[in-house]
Amino acid sequence: MEVKVSTSQLSAGLPTASDGKPTIADTRLGQIEYAVEGAGHAVLGLHGAMGGYDQGLILERTVGESGYRFIAVSRPGYLGTPLSSGRTPEQQADLYAALLDVLGIREAAVMAVSGGGPSALQFALRHRERCWALVLISTCGTKIDTPVPMSFKVMKLLMRFRWFSAMMSKRVERNPEQAALRSITDPVVRARTLRDPEVGSLFTALLRSTADRMALRLAGTENDIAVTRTTDYPLERIAVPTLVVHGTADRVVPFAVHAKPLAERIPGAELVAIEDGEHVAIFTHRNEVRARITEFLRKHVPVR
Repeated sequence: MEVKVSTSQLSAGLPTASDGKPTIADTRLGQIEYAVEGAGHAVLGLHGAMGGYDQGLILERTVGESGYRFIAVSRPGYLGTPLSSGRTPEQQADLYAALLDVLGIREAAVMAVSGGGPSALQFALRHRERCWALVLISTCGTKIDTPVPMSFKVMKLLMRFRWFSAMMSKRVERNPEQAALRSITDPVVRARTLRDPEVGSLFTALLRSTADRMALRLAGTENDIAVTRTTDYPLERIAVPTLVVHGTADRVVPFAVHAKPLAERIPGAELVAIEDGEHVAIFTHRNEVRARITEFLRKHVPVR
């Protein structure tokens, strides 16, 4: 069951989201769904398209380490967060700051994957004093002008029906390898990833979550598509420690078009190029990605 939390409730000492359970906070800029795991310095987790707080938690469990307070949000248009809470990356960034206010958190690192990139960049730009580090994983660094695949146009018509979501969920459960074909094209890498006790479970959970409640993830996904085709970013103005992690074989967000501009234009940014990694390199190359992110966050964590 979801619980609503307001600023007054927080100050009164009532419980907030913990242990991965979703809660909806009423902020000064609108409602936002979030879940919290762990304790320590705050890290804000931003999911990609067809995501939600659940995929933010999967991100944390895949490449995060203990010792941080990980806050996974459902961005506007996803699951329990209405699109009206923030259509633009700027509005979404301000919404995250408003959530931190509700939670009594002064500053946080931001870890974004894929479609979470635009609002992560805006958070670093608009709330510099509250962002102690920025981690961009497989995110876009410039406009995307490739046509939307016809397959998605057909899928979005079906996503509105519960029976379709249930059917897709059953397909994942019945044959995870078949469901992973489009994400991991190399059969050897795909088999190795799914066989791994930890990574296989995490990746299957991602596939399962994408198929769950698809209709509640559609508005945000369509909004993300529109954003990536109309928005450019003043990357040279970003003044926070930044780590760019990207697979060199990413077909969704090509490395040369997006990762290189991010690393070259953001002052002092570090680039981790995952050789032969695709869009889901955090799973197929988990050990390498996790080690580099761990090192980066440890280096920049605020000293109090």
